[in-house]
Amino acid sequence: MRKIQALFLIFVPFACFAQSGPKQYWIQFTDKNNTPFELSQPLEFLSQRALDRRSAQAINLSESDLPVDPAYIQAVLDEGTIYLTHSKWLNSVSVHIPDSAILQAVLDLPFVVNHSAVGKTEKPASNSKFDLEITSKGGGAISTPEEDYGFAFNQIDMLGGIGLHEAGFKGEGMLIAVLDAGFPHVDVHSIFDSLHFNNRLISTWDFVAQNDSVYNDHPHGMMVLSTMAAYEPGTMIGTAPEASYLLLRTEDAGTEYPIEEDYWVAGAEYADSAGADIINSSLGYTTFLNPIFDHTYADMDGNTTHGAIGADIAASKGILVVNSAGNSGASAWQYIGTPADGDSVLAIGAVDANGDYANFSSIGPSSDGDIKPNVCAQGQQSAIINESGEVVFGNGTSFSSPILAGMAACLWQANPSLTNMEIFHAIEESAHKFTNPDDFYGNGIPNFAMANLILSGFTPSNLDESELFPIYPNPFVNSIDGAFYSSAKQDVVIRLVNNLGQEMKRMEAAVGETCAVTFRFTGLQNMSEGIYYVQVESDSGKYQQKMVKLRY
Repeated sequence: MRKIQALFLIFVPFACFAQSGPKQYWIQFTDKNNTPFELSQPLEFLSQRALDRRSAQAINLSESDLPVDPAYIQAVLDEGTIYLTHSKWLNSVSVHIPDSAILQAVLDLPFVVNHSAVGKTEKPASNSKFDLEITSKGGGAISTPEEDYGFAFNQIDMLGGIGLHEAGFKGEGMLIAVLDAGFPHVDVHSIFDSLHFNNRLISTWDFVAQNDSVYNDHPHGMMVLSTMAAYEPGTMIGTAPEASYLLLRTEDAGTEYPIEEDYWVAGAEYADSAGADIINSSLGYTTFLNPIFDHTYADMDGNTTHGAIGADIAASKGILVVNSAGNSGASAWQYIGTPADGDSVLAIGAVDANGDYANFSSIGPSSDGDIKPNVCAQGQQSAIINESGEVVFGNGTSFSSPILAGMAACLWQANPSLTNMEIFHAIEESAHKFTNPDDFYGNGIPNFAMANLILSGFTPSNLDESELFPIYPNPFVNSIDGAFYSSAKQDVVIRLVNNLGQEMKRMEAAVGETCAVTFRFTGLQNMSEGIYYVQVESDSGKYQQKMVKLRY
């Protein structure tokens, strides 16, 4: 854990001092001309995993990958400011500035090009940001024949996730960065034991406090993580129980100021440098404790706020960015927040257990007309883990977002050669309102089994009915290729027979629920020309396609 922190936080050689002064400012620099880092030596600031992700998606390194010039940051600190965070993507540093004279001295530095106020230092005793996400004790669990998902069954089954899990895709090899407000008890609750026993908790960092202790502060992040990483058969299984995780605290739950967007961008950069495949952020920013900082709906255009700009840059680096739409659907604000407004951000709305719109879920579109939320998942009465380690039910897009992000990790595991945006669009295309989206559901509730089939080149007519896809070539000479879609988990026998019913070729396979099995029969050149049949025998029925054999 400390090795990774040393690699990705080496560019912050600044001590954390006690907070002082009334205001916090974002300071942007003109250039990176004198940074000691070079694109020709990327392992000095990016992990091999990050470079591999870029290579797999044909993404070139750019100046935005270079760290901020440490001399620029130090010069700002030398004027009497106090370090908070910095961003290589925005080429900036965020600092406490005690008085206007120091601010002016900073702005007079020749390499400072822009600035904005991002917060005050005073903090209220409490903040209601997460109050909507109330919890209650769970009821009876629902099981599957193979593995007991407990209280989480419905929120996974709604997304067509059981079939992906049964096919062996549970997130193994995928790295998910969770940007949130704290992760207390993740280090002790038994439902997270598999993370520790299997060394899948890769790294932690607190961008607010500038240390590696995230097992305190607000429990929101722990609840969010549980929807993906929980593994206790009979009680609760998350959507990506075999994925690896980065736990990053970017949210100061006791207050609400734009500085938290700067922490968010710093967390996203850390996730990128560590090689994360997916970011889940159950955070959003609209209005603040002091109205002088408030965003407007016009700002929700995907190109204005620090959060949206940073999120879209993260997506440009090959990361699938998944973000909660927000819980403002029944409030005066009503619309999605940022960074969910980002053009390349998969914004997640909330539905209830029956798939109906949850009235607290923020609505779209973005102010520039993009479909938002992009898709929905269960966010009303979602199964989560509370501070005591018990399964409870919570409300909020904070939970629909990670439920979906975990399934996205499984989908990407099943299709590792694809890009983040190919996964993004397959999720949208599989949703139930894709042909008729609206401002409440966006494209609707995805079906990850269907998304996997779409990415595999197969789209069944009806997910509830098994189907033999057209076999090609027909007529054939040397070989044939085909696929059979199975709506249920079952064993199948696929045969090529002649006109007399004599078996020429045979294949047996076990197929998972809502999965397809492909087959190829070769060495057919010596068979007599004439009529043949491909037959599939399964528990769900018998299927047949007529084939014509041509002379070799």
